[in-house]
Amino acid sequence: MTIPKGPQVFPRTEYLRRLDAVKSEMRQRNVEALVVTFDRNINYLTGYTARSAYVPQGLVVSIKNEEPTLILRRQDAPAGFHLTFLERSSIIGYPEALIGNTEKDGYDAVIDFLLEADLVNDGIGLELGQLPARSAEKFRTRIPQASIVDCTHVVTWIRTVKSDYEVALMREAAAIADAGIVRASEVIRPGVHESDAIAEIIKTLAQGANGKHGTGIANIYMCSSPRTGTCHINWSDDTFRQGSQINLELGGVRHTYTAGLMRTFTIGKPSDRLSRLHEAEVAGLEAALEKVRPGATCSDVAEAFNRTLERHGFQKDSRCGYGIGIDWNEAVTSLKEGDVTVLRPNMTFHLMLGNWIDEDFGYVLSETFRVAESGVEVLTKVPRKIFEL
Repeated sequence: MTIPKGPQVFPRTEYLRRLDAVKSEMRQRNVEALVVTFDRNINYLTGYTARSAYVPQGLVVSIKNEEPTLILRRQDAPAGFHLTFLERSSIIGYPEALIGNTEKDGYDAVIDFLLEADLVNDGIGLELGQLPARSAEKFRTRIPQASIVDCTHVVTWIRTVKSDYEVALMREAAAIADAGIVRASEVIRPGVHESDAIAEIIKTLAQGANGKHGTGIANIYMCSSPRTGTCHINWSDDTFRQGSQINLELGGVRHTYTAGLMRTFTIGKPSDRLSRLHEAEVAGLEAALEKVRPGATCSDVAEAFNRTLERHGFQKDSRCGYGIGIDWNEAVTSLKEGDVTVLRPNMTFHLMLGNWIDEDFGYVLSETFRVAESGVEVLTKVPRKIFEL
């Protein structure tokens, strides 16, 4: 028996639209074939979501073919057919002999395909920023007649502007993130183990909101007293106590589309310092959101936040956000001064106002928003407050 094709998140026309945009960029760079190796970009162009990128894999986009070809480890090929819009003939499984092989690997299978399909007579685009140096050199050595073109961020830039289909998933993911924060406010109590609270939060993120289930769990960072000056650490083997502060970052996930959300909690009354910082951060957040509109830049948004925060007597050293969509950070846009990326309708960002001031003192607040046709749509909805428990 053969595995049936699973339900598709997007219609075929949506994937072909994305591929047409990629092919347009390829033509401008004189690229005949683009080898996509970044798993998030493969996801974007095909619907493939399996976590198999720990071994070499590649999606070959050819100017002359409507469908790309997905080349995977043989045992992952059924998932490729099940998850993607691709026909079975567009999926190739390479043999297990290429796994754990110090001489040849899955990228050799990709190169073999390029040679057999006669796609080596012009430019070949590679995501060089994602490839190990040795693998990139393999492409140059085995296909010396082709011109290697760095296309590291070609697909990622296209991903920054979402379709209406994608925005719908971002709204659903945001509602799930809201539910996770609300559940956190219900389970964080003195004497409760952090792991038990996280278990309840994860359960909520999986169950979803408004009839839409969570389809993944993004990284969750819970930094509680005395660790509130840290940022990217997991929950600890500790219990909450009276007087504890808890900084929580989580995300709702719908078919890899992720909405990030951060809120600060206290068990008992927040300190005066924390209250003053919170007031400043909320004012800065509101000022930043007021700047969001098509034609503004990422820098404009960051400047509005930073100047407002400074007027309240605080500073934030790190950027105040980034593009978000598939699997959290899109990595090509930053809400920071100097980033002149122009905002366009249906770009989505995580306005991330985590501020780690001292080794033992920090604070978090964030929203996920969409650039709307004439302003901003804030997708996450929970109150902008310190949750006093």
